[in-house]
Amino acid sequence: MAWNQPGNNGQDRDPWGSSNNQGGNSGGNKGGRDQGPPDLDDIFRKLSKKLSGLGGGKQSDNNGQRGGGSGGKLVGIVAVAAVVIWAASGFYTIKEAERGVVTRFGKFSHLVEPGLNWKPTFIDQVRAVNVEAVRELAASGVMLTSDENVVRVEMNVQYRVTNPEQYLYAVTSADDSLRQATDSALRGVIGRSTMDRILTEGRTVVRSETQRELDETIRPYNMGITLLDVNFQAARPPEEVKASFDDAIAARENREQYVREAEAYSNEVQPRANGQAQRILEEARAYKERTVLEAQGEVARFALLLPEYKAAPQITKERLYIESMERVLSHTRKVLVNDRGNSLMVLPLDQLMRGGQASGGQNSQKNTNLMKLPSSGSSASNDDSSSYSPSSIMDQRRANASRNDTQRAGRE
Repeated sequence: MAWNQPGNNGQDRDPWGSSNNQGGNSGGNKGGRDQGPPDLDDIFRKLSKKLSGLGGGKQSDNNGQRGGGSGGKLVGIVAVAAVVIWAASGFYTIKEAERGVVTRFGKFSHLVEPGLNWKPTFIDQVRAVNVEAVRELAASGVMLTSDENVVRVEMNVQYRVTNPEQYLYAVTSADDSLRQATDSALRGVIGRSTMDRILTEGRTVVRSETQRELDETIRPYNMGITLLDVNFQAARPPEEVKASFDDAIAARENREQYVREAEAYSNEVQPRANGQAQRILEEARAYKERTVLEAQGEVARFALLLPEYKAAPQITKERLYIESMERVLSHTRKVLVNDRGNSLMVLPLDQLMRGGQASGGQNSQKNTNLMKLPSSGSSASNDDSSSYSPSSIMDQRRANASRNDTQRAGRE
């Protein structure tokens, strides 16, 4: 429809309800066909009147028209400024370690990455969640053990947010739910352990079991967090019996110390004893081999001497006797003395020498004169006062044996 459609007996149909007649009547619909487009100032003026609740009263003079136009312009400026402020207020920044959770009219919409972003104010809400920081949660309390003792336990849980949406909206409060789950898991583990084990060697077991039960407890709730570590910080008895438990712990530590010292001594002594035992075994084996070989050598030697003995028994016996005596007397310092008879005296030369050194030169000369041995009765003897050494005796016996062999060979 045109702005000024003719008809209705010469009256135009202006939808804005105004005319440009110079008579000043702004309330009628009268006007010529050559009327132009509507005035925007007049439109803003009427709109401002409606918004201000003043109604659509008519203005009868030009001053009123100019005042209404100024008010319309002011309203337009205010509206534009409001739109600009509204648009500018939607800009926000998400840090590098954070993720933004956007909700539109209270319902989750999407996640926002780090950087500069924009949201329609009053429509979207953004909550920044740190997904890289390691968060800590402390749990402590007085708990009952399986042996009906009371112990105070302190534990620290470290975790990290891995799913911001689940962390904010899966449960009412993920941190509070984790605290309750930690307390429940810790009490369950403490209730299955004895107090001695908790205070001494069972701390690592309590820590690992608590972490396992806590992880199993929070997994079905999908709270968007991941457990990193569970630290078992302290476990101590009540103050009323703390002194007695300290004594018991000190006794256990002393026992462990003594056990470690005994193990260290055992580790030091046992290898040495094993080495000595091995050395004795090796020496025994070597002695066995040497003895067996010597025996076999003696058997072989006697086997070779047997034909000679059968051919000349007396000569062979004399030779064996001489060789045996030579071997025996070569390691002794004693002297045999024949006092013109068949009996022999054995003089300890080493004792005589020590006694001679203690008594002086004269006694030493006197003791040396006692070491006399005459020649054998079967040969021409030297003077009875002459001295003989073991080697000279053996040489004389060899000479006698050779003489006897020669004589026997001559008779044969």
